[in-house]
Amino acid sequence: MAHIKLLNEELPGIVGLLNYRPETARPLLDLAETLLRGSSSLTSGEREIIAASVSYRNDCHFCHTSHAAAAAAHLGCGLGLIDEIKAGLPNTSVSSKLRALLDIAHQVQKGGKHVTEEHISAAREQGATDQEIHDTVLIAAAFCMFNRYVDGLGTWAPGPNEAYAEMGERMAHVGYGKF
Repeated sequence: MAHIKLLNEELPGIVGLLNYRPETARPLLDLAETLLRGSSSLTSGEREIIAASVSYRNDCHFCHTSHAAAAAAHLGCGLGLIDEIKAGLPNTSVSSKLRALLDIAHQVQKGGKHVTEEHISAAREQGATDQEIHDTVLIAAAFCMFNRYVDGLGTWAPGPNEAYAEMGERMAHVGYGKF
């Protein structure tokens, strides 16, 4: 049960909050659409991994699992990716560039001042562009906000990974404009 009376208590996580305040939902959905599905040299799957990884580190089950399911849908690799992201992707083939960008995202998750010139240089050495570094920092920062929004209002979240399969497919293939 959320900390506030939502219009539809059956809607999980951020979905219930977006339904509660449509006037704040629109800019949040537009931001998610731009960051995760807009024009970028990073794939949508890579950007969803960044969002899911930051959300996991923020202990936001709903955001981690839904965005990891979206990453799995983009990459066509199955829901095992949800737990693989939690483990730090030890068995998933991702580029050294994405690993360096994830390191930056994890620093942002701790606090923006944790990102150092060494983190940026390491990402550049792996081929990351300024725009990819910018977008990684913004995705990480935005998901810290989204995670705190979802958990700060005490929303509920389904437990099992399988409960997120349909949502992940919808996020990956339809987008964030229609919730």
